[in-house]
Amino acid sequence: MTRSRKSQISLEATPYYHCVSRCVHRAFLCGVDALTRISYEHRRQWVEDRLLWLGEIFAIDICAYAVMSKHVHVVLHINVLQSRQWSAEDVVMRWHRLYKGSPLSHRFLKGDAFSPAEQQAFEVLVAQWRETLTSISRFMAVL
Repeated sequence: MTRSRKSQISLEATPYYHCVSRCVHRAFLCGVDALTRISYEHRRQWVEDRLLWLGEIFAIDICAYAVMSKHVHVVLHINVLQSRQWSAEDVVMRWHRLYKGSPLSHRFLKGDAFSPAEQQAFEVLVAQWRETLTSISRFMAVL
């Protein structure tokens, strides 16, 4: 029986993981498609740039990668210690590089005062975003 990816990751065992993302239906990621002779080589640099850009945002170090014609290999190191050292502002700024954010996060960056309930909701939000920014699943999804 298969197990979910989340249940397969154990940071206590190892923070290093080899991940593969592949194309389906004979689609080409990059290179020249032997059947159609169409070149998709321009995508190789885009994938590499995106991968390195995500490495700047997530608390995930890219140890190695290979962009192949139909798939991508990455060796990732989950850096939980790094994410724990981020301030709330660091987490919000990183999140906003990927996503729109929330009204609370935009108010926080403007320096608006929060009520106690808003402060508590904001802290929960930052904790969720901090955890997501160490997620291999989310990293691979946005790649």
